[in-house]
Amino acid sequence: SKLPIEKRPEIGTLANEIKINLDDAIENKNETLKQDTETARKQKIDITNPGILPQLGHLHLITQAIEEITRIFEKIGFNKVRHPEIEWDWYAFEALNFPKNHPARDEWETFFIESEKHPEKGPIILTPHTSSGQVREMLKKKQPPIRMLNIAKCYRRQSDVSHTPMFHQFEGLVVDKEISITNLKGTLDYFVKSYFGKDRVSRIRPYHFQFTEPSFEVDVSCGVCKGKGCRLCKEGWLEMGGAGMVHPIVLKHGGIDSNKFTGFAFGWGVERVLMMKEGIEIDDLRLLYSSKLEFLEQF
Repeated sequence: SKLPIEKRPEIGTLANEIKINLDDAIENKNETLKQDTETARKQKIDITNPGILPQLGHLHLITQAIEEITRIFEKIGFNKVRHPEIEWDWYAFEALNFPKNHPARDEWETFFIESEKHPEKGPIILTPHTSSGQVREMLKKKQPPIRMLNIAKCYRRQSDVSHTPMFHQFEGLVVDKEISITNLKGTLDYFVKSYFGKDRVSRIRPYHFQFTEPSFEVDVSCGVCKGKGCRLCKEGWLEMGGAGMVHPIVLKHGGIDSNKFTGFAFGWGVERVLMMKEGIEIDDLRLLYSSKLEFLEQF
């Protein structure tokens, strides 16, 4: 050993003390383990006690709404389809009677994707409305009858307590012979009573959209005050969305003869009709897309 002779007794004594302490600690631990094992062996298990259930979740509120809306329209012959969310400008605007540089385009707050422009279809965009699927559906079907339900995400450059950059819309399109406003109104009433309840009614008001003529805003009676007027609705009605008869120019772009066929269309926000049904007033619409369980678990 390299230890000096005079240090060896001191180091030897210290080593013996460490060894004794370790032996005592190991012995104490072994004794504790033996006692725990004996205790566990003697304990009885009551197999009749109820088990602990796992915490179950449920479908998201928006998913529930989409599934219910789909079932309602499938019952009257609508076919659910999906059309691109990343779309050519032509389908979202020009085919829907929005000429290039038309001021009516401004309200759609469109996201453009950096890419080469198509010589005929223009730039690539994130579609701001499900109406971009109308002409695609006509070109795909080639000839009526058409009964389309398109539910998809839409994108607009909006983000505040009442808007989100991404939201959901559902679009209905019917094209056939002798389709009239009466057919549109009947479909609206059917949906309102099926989704909101038999005591709810709808009304239409004249409006203007580029891709329908005539055009309407659709209102549904308030479920809170039953149409009498309250803090939520003010005058007894809640605005649901737009609708109208398909513009002849849109039919032409879809390859359909407007002298033989007519049609109607409607497009509404899933989040909007969802809140109208539940009678809820969300302070911040973005909560629907948050991960805050204390909010989502209410529904």
